[in-house]
Amino acid sequence: MKSYPKVWFLRHGETEWNAEGRVQGQTESVLSPRGVQHAHQQARLMAPILAHNPPCIVSPLKRTRQTADIALGGRDYDMDDRLKEVFAGDWEGHLRADIFKNLPEGITPQSPHIEFYAAAPGGEGFDTFQARVRDFVATLTQPTVIVAHGLSGQLLRGELCGLSRAELGQLTNRQGCVYVLENGVETVLELDEVV
Repeated sequence: MKSYPKVWFLRHGETEWNAEGRVQGQTESVLSPRGVQHAHQQARLMAPILAHNPPCIVSPLKRTRQTADIALGGRDYDMDDRLKEVFAGDWEGHLRADIFKNLPEGITPQSPHIEFYAAAPGGEGFDTFQARVRDFVATLTQPTVIVAHGLSGQLLRGELCGLSRAELGQLTNRQGCVYVLENGVETVLELDEVV
């Protein structure tokens, strides 16, 4: 397996659309009050890490920038379009419960989220999405903090850990924690009290 530098990965906090069960993809939705709390939890976890001044790279979508502004304690960061969430085509803005009524063949409500979103009509699809995230991962040369999304994060974490497509769908997508990826192994930093 290829070796990569250490990465601290943060998924954005809960958004209003997350709370509603609505497909976001690349459509903008702002953090909910609970999502702001998630970002503050991450800020407490990140403070000792940021003391070492690692570079920070963030998806340019509003929910990730909102999270980064809090979780990274106001420090500067770069943005990279390759970290954006998967484009979910015709499904963006729709409730998952409504989409479940008319799913593409081979997709069920129990399908891993990454397969569900990759099947969206008019969307980006799995291969294009994976290629873009892999292209980003290949640029990592030093220990780095990354703030992005649930599914782009699954692809990124899977790439760093050498996981198969089937294994990607088994990864958790938690908010309010920090995933640490080093030497092909993922650990999770979290506070004892969870919102």
